[in-house]
Amino acid sequence: MRLSLPRSFMLLIAASAFIAGVLFGVNLGTRTPEAQADPSFDGTAVDLAPVWKAWALLDEKFVPATTTEPLSTDDKVWGMIEGLAAKYDDPYTTFLPPRESRQFEEDISGSFGGVGIEIGIRNGILTVVAPLKGTPGEAAGIMPGDRIVHIDGVPTKDMSIDEAVDHIRGTIGTEVVLTVAREGETEFLDIPIVRDNIEIPTLDTEERNGVFIISLYNFGGTAQEELRAALRSFVDSGDKKLVLDLRGNPGGYLVAAVDIASYFLPLGKTVVVEDHGDGEPLVHRSKGYNVVGSEIDIAVLIDGGSASASEILAGALQDHERATLIGSQTFGKGSVQELVHVTDDTSLKITVARWLTPDGTSLSYEGLAPDYAVEMTAEDMVEGRDPQLDAAVEFLRTGVLEVDTLTVGTSTPSR
Repeated sequence: MRLSLPRSFMLLIAASAFIAGVLFGVNLGTRTPEAQADPSFDGTAVDLAPVWKAWALLDEKFVPATTTEPLSTDDKVWGMIEGLAAKYDDPYTTFLPPRESRQFEEDISGSFGGVGIEIGIRNGILTVVAPLKGTPGEAAGIMPGDRIVHIDGVPTKDMSIDEAVDHIRGTIGTEVVLTVAREGETEFLDIPIVRDNIEIPTLDTEERNGVFIISLYNFGGTAQEELRAALRSFVDSGDKKLVLDLRGNPGGYLVAAVDIASYFLPLGKTVVVEDHGDGEPLVHRSKGYNVVGSEIDIAVLIDGGSASASEILAGALQDHERATLIGSQTFGKGSVQELVHVTDDTSLKITVARWLTPDGTSLSYEGLAPDYAVEMTAEDMVEGRDPQLDAAVEFLRTGVLEVDTLTVGTSTPSR
């Protein structure tokens, strides 16, 4: 379903930037852009004379190359705002000119031409968070943690996430080549991907040896309803052990993360804390649906593609000792963005807060560490093996987790 954006609103984003369908934690408000500005700010107190002098000098002296398109007044103004936003040195604080702002609206619709990967900035490098299930990116072999060094031969050094999205997205049926640096590989890998229309799946379920498995791929608009139905199937199955697979899940709506946590946590338990750096933090609490009783043993699978809303849910279940986390370190996307219209057709996306788990762990740094670390290699993926899922099933069935015949855990599943 397409979400049409009103002129004035606040958008809290609980996801990183998607190439194939962006899912957002949305809180729609009614404040005007003017009201959102600091009323104490006095623009006349800022000496902008150097800006206008530079503008005049460029207009007077710049000689364009033959291939350089002339800049409009709007182009110059947008460039000034882009530069201002870039000086905050935050990959998620960006200015969206008209074309990018329209693209952002397409992202919210969740269906358009792309390759099906989500990207973020890690240590200043454009990095794949996760390929989305059933998309060209996954089929081409893109992996979480791949560092994108070129897009169709264009270097990505100093390239913003939004610029990368613009380069990768294109007409359905056309090809884009991503050159990636992958851990364990001595040379760059050129990976051609044919763009397609991306429809983002929500979840799958299966049963294995008395363990019910729910693979949740995103926290989109239907996630709560679909997960509720999956949990109903779980209860009907008679199984008492549940794997919630959040690997490769880059996030989605904040309200979906809180609602889904409410299926597992009693009323009033903290799900996530929204820390704005000053004043009282905003605490999001469980609504106490508590569909899954305390007698059910739960393992949550995480990896480097688990980000934002996934980290919120996994962190809440871990901190409240409701589930055991198995897999590898999560991505660490724990900041909150507010989208504010600057003009009718341009926007600023501004980082305004960070997510903290109930115990106060910031999701903005290293992400979440699993209780039991189990790696999944590229060779495992090629050969169709899933040691992380195997470990979760083994742990739930036996209370013991063995890797290469070495017991790394002897505790009973969390209850």
